[in-house]
Amino acid sequence: MIDHKFDVAVIGAGIVGLATAYAAARKGLKTIVFERNPRAIGASIRNFGLLWPIGQPAGPMYDRAMHSREIWLDIAAESGVQIKQNGSLQLAYHADEVDVLQDFFNNAENAGYQVKMLTPNEVVMHSPAAKTDGLKAALWSGTECTVSSRQAIPQLAEYLEKELGVTFRFGSAITHVDSGILSDFYDIWQAERIFICSGADFETLYPRVYRESGITKCKLQMLRTGTQAADWQLGPSLCAGLTLLHYSSFAHLNSLAPVRERYDIENPDFARYGIHVLVSQNHSGEIILGDSHEYGWDVSPFDSEAINQLILGYLKTFAHFPDAAIAETWHGVYPKLPGRTDFVKEVEPSVWIVNGLSGAGMTMSFGLASELV
Repeated sequence: MIDHKFDVAVIGAGIVGLATAYAAARKGLKTIVFERNPRAIGASIRNFGLLWPIGQPAGPMYDRAMHSREIWLDIAAESGVQIKQNGSLQLAYHADEVDVLQDFFNNAENAGYQVKMLTPNEVVMHSPAAKTDGLKAALWSGTECTVSSRQAIPQLAEYLEKELGVTFRFGSAITHVDSGILSDFYDIWQAERIFICSGADFETLYPRVYRESGITKCKLQMLRTGTQAADWQLGPSLCAGLTLLHYSSFAHLNSLAPVRERYDIENPDFARYGIHVLVSQNHSGEIILGDSHEYGWDVSPFDSEAINQLILGYLKTFAHFPDAAIAETWHGVYPKLPGRTDFVKEVEPSVWIVNGLSGAGMTMSFGLASELV
């Protein structure tokens, strides 16, 4: 007999939904997760697999990211999800970029960041992939981690089901929600609290709230190489000057303006397509590269080779690896709420929408969920 009564119901089996289910199940709450697809296929598996606390501004958001990191490490130890505590290197090849890194570093310890400045010679000791020609300095951060998102997301669902007793209903699209009630047209379930964590379900279940939320969509393009030979290891995840323009942790620094002006002159397409380049490596030894950011309701379903070439062209200025041949390209689409880090709203009594983590779902979801549940 199917059990239709739960303490918590979660709609969406991406990282936000799984984190919410985890937070509920760990509190002993009887939890069910609904996913309209046979498996998670959205932005949660179409990313770098990076936990990136260094990108969050000091204060509550950085604290949330670090709490999320702690939960990831606990889950990895319990579930067998592979996670690498490999840190990150922010490389600087221009004097204005060094100024930004130094300004950030000067207050980093007081803000709780675990960073240090490196000379080019010290970078070589950390990374076999960082190019040293023209390298002036780097910022090392020890908090960044990497998971293989395509494998980690289904592994997390399996762990929640087998070890924490979470019920999953894959291939079940919820068509109606009220306080305490939800239905997939065929069956009706009762739940004291309902969390809608899927963008597609948010958009269709509460279209007016969705439209009035201010959320837009962001399309990103990404690439990967094949497995690097001879167990070659990237070491820390890498990024360079363009990344300074992307993350809010650097946005308050006055020294950032000259960097932005220089890149706008060198190639306006970097800003036009939201290019900044990160380099990570999954547990199969493949190098994950990207990405771009195109915002709007009408994001193209077709990928742009010109954007891929912008990414690869900038990559060549700061990183190299044994086999750079591209084996696969793809794109993802995630909800973005300008000026906000998340959209959390109680739309009916005990019915919550949790969405709009703006591309930081892997970094922030577990921390956010622990605050909400």
